[in-house]
Amino acid sequence: MAIASVLTNTFKAELMRGGHNFGASGDTPAGDAFKIALYDNSASMGTTTTVYSASDEVSGSGYSAGGNALTNTGVGTTTVTSFTDFSDTSWTSASFTARGCLIYNTDVLSGFTTNRSVCTIDFGGNKTVSSGTFTIQFPTNDASDAIIRITS
Repeated sequence: MAIASVLTNTFKAELMRGGHNFGASGDTPAGDAFKIALYDNSASMGTTTTVYSASDEVSGSGYSAGGNALTNTGVGTTTVTSFTDFSDTSWTSASFTARGCLIYNTDVLSGFTTNRSVCTIDFGGNKTVSSGTFTIQFPTNDASDAIIRITS
């Protein structure tokens, strides 16, 4: 089993059909609602992951199925790159081990599946927290570092 760090195929197709809005709060129209779910080392996720699934999702104190809601930090552009990212998110009083995650869109949009995948991310190894805080730190929202970047 493995988790790949990729934008999923369905995400790229849905993006072309207007299925994802990464606007920050206060943007018009308002952005979609995104979540991050954590998975153990039994998970197999990558380009063919289509939707959120509870299969092989981590379990333990401080973690609820489906993961955490994310706050989008907005969309930016340069001459050749468009990008978006999220604010850091944490699980407190937590005890679990995670190998990777899935970012997914929870908005209900006519013609699209609910809880549709955006990307899967491999942490490069198991990450364990024991009665502490587990934090996902997202990179800077810029053309070189943002978690989602599209270049020409």
